[in-house]
Amino acid sequence: MTETVLDQVRAIAAGLFDIPASQVTPDLGPATFEAWDSVQHLNLMLDLEQTFGVRFEPEDVEQMQSIGLIVRLVEQKRQT
Repeated sequence: MTETVLDQVRAIAAGLFDIPASQVTPDLGPATFEAWDSVQHLNLMLDLEQTFGVRFEPEDVEQMQSIGLIVRLVEQKRQT
């Protein structure tokens, strides 16, 4: 069984934020998680780019307001 994009993003975020993957829900985001600051946001973007072989544009940062939205954006990037 292959991991879904959500599973992979959850694992990346869990490692980056040092929390259990079970706490990385689709609603988790910078507004709801204190440790998610601008530096961690950049680190997350870089990890996602490397893992999925995608490239985020500056305007993509505005869309990355939750794990669920990030998963959707990664899926869109992988299709293009």
